[in-house]
Amino acid sequence: MATAIRSDRDNLISTLEQLDTRLLWISSWMIHNANHIRPKRDGLKVGGHQASCASMTAIMAALYFHALRPQDKVAVKPHAGPVLHAIHYLLGNQTLERMQKFRGLGGVQSYPSRTKDKIPVDFSTGSVGLGVAVTAFTSLVQDYLIAHGQVHEEDAGRMIALMGDAELDEGNIYECLIEGYKHDLRNCWWIVDYNRQSLDATTPDRMFRRFGDIFETCGWRVVTLKYGKLQQAAFKRPGGRTLEEWIDNCPNAEFAAVTYQGGAAWRERLMADIGAKPNVKKLLDSFDDDALAKLMTNLAGHCIETLIDAFDAADDDRPTLFIAYTVKGQGLPLAGHKDNHSGMMNPAQMEQFRASLGIPEGGEWETWAGMGDNTAAQLRAFLAASPLASKAAEPIAPAVHVPARLPVPDGAEQSTQAAFGRILLDLAKSGEELADRIVTTAPDVTQTTNLGAFVNQRGLFRRQELADVFQKAKIPSAQKWAQHAAGQHIELGIAENNFFVALAALGLAAPHFGTRLLPVGTVYDPFIARGLDALNYGCYSDSRFLLVGTPSGITLAAEGGAHQSINTPLIGMSQPGLTYFEPAYADELTAMMRWAFDHMQQPEGSSVYLRLSTRAIPQIARESGNWEADALKGGYWLRKPEPGAEAAIVFTGVVAPEVLQAWEQLREDMPGLGLLNVTSADLLHRGWAARRAALWTGQTVEPCHAETLLGALSPGAGLVTVLDGSPGALSWLGGVKGMRVSPLGTDRFGQTGDLPDLYRIYRLDVDAIIDAAAELFLEN
Repeated sequence: MATAIRSDRDNLISTLEQLDTRLLWISSWMIHNANHIRPKRDGLKVGGHQASCASMTAIMAALYFHALRPQDKVAVKPHAGPVLHAIHYLLGNQTLERMQKFRGLGGVQSYPSRTKDKIPVDFSTGSVGLGVAVTAFTSLVQDYLIAHGQVHEEDAGRMIALMGDAELDEGNIYECLIEGYKHDLRNCWWIVDYNRQSLDATTPDRMFRRFGDIFETCGWRVVTLKYGKLQQAAFKRPGGRTLEEWIDNCPNAEFAAVTYQGGAAWRERLMADIGAKPNVKKLLDSFDDDALAKLMTNLAGHCIETLIDAFDAADDDRPTLFIAYTVKGQGLPLAGHKDNHSGMMNPAQMEQFRASLGIPEGGEWETWAGMGDNTAAQLRAFLAASPLASKAAEPIAPAVHVPARLPVPDGAEQSTQAAFGRILLDLAKSGEELADRIVTTAPDVTQTTNLGAFVNQRGLFRRQELADVFQKAKIPSAQKWAQHAAGQHIELGIAENNFFVALAALGLAAPHFGTRLLPVGTVYDPFIARGLDALNYGCYSDSRFLLVGTPSGITLAAEGGAHQSINTPLIGMSQPGLTYFEPAYADELTAMMRWAFDHMQQPEGSSVYLRLSTRAIPQIARESGNWEADALKGGYWLRKPEPGAEAAIVFTGVVAPEVLQAWEQLREDMPGLGLLNVTSADLLHRGWAARRAALWTGQTVEPCHAETLLGALSPGAGLVTVLDGSPGALSWLGGVKGMRVSPLGTDRFGQTGDLPDLYRIYRLDVDAIIDAAAELFLEN
């Protein structure tokens, strides 16, 4: 029996080693084809990181074809993307045509992409570090869904990140690590390709000893995989202990340099350093140069047997960091060279590599070329029986019902931020399915962004219930935040990057777990910029969430320039995968939130960003509900112009009182003056851009909403644009129909002060609007 088990294990190791070699060939050839064979019409380098792929092939072979279960999800190191495509090419999920178009239009993307690639991609990667952190937050999302009865505990998967060691330089890794500790992270593996080389340099030697300490402090199991089985066997021989000590003490840069030089250089260096010590020469003499080079580079990250043993041993839910020592460029002539990150094999080297594998010329793209019929058949059968082959496609989650209307908060004067909190509270008290699927989060600004009432009603999520000490002691507090498994708010520390990565993970619950969450995240509006990389990452991954930036602009008067946003309207307009609204009134906000919860679920939908304010302003009486449809298209006439009017005031958001007052004062001198409320400069601009694109592509050209609105004015009319943000967010409207524009807004850092002073200094007050209108008349 023992012999049979050993035979099965030997067969497994041999099979995985053959797959390792095949992944190395296919990923290298795909990159070579794109750079040396496919015609280059622009003359630019295509790139593709052959060396970064080579250091990962054994790890990925052991993981994907042995350790991975169907419910597990993997974020692949960006520069190892070609290996992921090679895996799916072997499985039959990737086409030859797309492989041949690597980094070309319609082909394999440079880095794994959920939205651009055609193969299954669990997590987009590319901006280093973010693909790592998202696995931890996705594990938290999985725990949330388990606690809420949407996922069964026995179906829990591991969230796995394959990362380069240089990614450990990224600060967001450690922000995420701390947050994970607070939330008792589990079911998460991070596997470090510790090749000790980055783009510009080798990794400092002293850092390795610290990584383990940092992760262990945060509750992780750290598994260091340094030596392969060949090295371990050699260390047991006479002189082996001396050799092991030499490797342990060899600086990273020197190890890399000798690796590049090869077997003869290894022998010369080792003999010079330790050859005089007992038994060392005899040990080295037992290997020829090629075998010695193979021994010295038999690090654990290239040893299938060591890898599968380590993966099999981590059979619980404790978060685990595997530090796998590797050689960058292993198996290629680039191995160890300090310039190999962007380097690649030349045609002669590739030809030699092809010949060494027995692949016939012209058979480079054949899946099992050079392996023989029997071996090919065995490998095909092995892959067909692997868990990865039986992994189902991402599920289509059922839609969550959204009521036809949400109740509008009462109040003669309201701020949009306060109205937002009341809308959520009304939902929390309702019996709507929508309320049960909302999950809120904030980077330690839950109270100050008006989420507190929702949390009071629905609770704070925690896998283990935690008593409220203040409540038990009967100390009065507005916060009655029960912490329990049914809670619907995830509290985060002051780290906007974590906040956006958490939103990205929550917003992918539908494709990842087959059940929808409708995440709502609040952040101080100016600090959106802190998390822009992670926000872009979530949108690029087609995650769906509602982002609420509040309070905004210099209207947050006394807080000063550090807390007053300027360019966030432009961020909202320019970020793909995000639709930006800025309401002035509570009823607008209510309509936008209802629209957002529906839009987030649509196949062609997106995430939504609401820019809100703490300033309470008088609400207005509506004569009819006809305004709402236009508001959800991006704008509506708050005061309709008379036919052929020569001017209009165009505004967004909280400056509505000043604009209305100026309109009242101007309309006697400017007959027919219109007042246009732009609720989404984003949607208006997007519609205008789509109309222009239709002209160029020969499609049917329909007037965009901005054209329709401005068509109520005379062709030569002038526009005064006003918002508490960058004037560029509205001034472009003049280009829609060639109108003159006098733009008002904030384009410099604010300062402390009360609202009258700041609106006067930054020219958002009534006098400034009247002056801007007069300027238009003077120009005319």
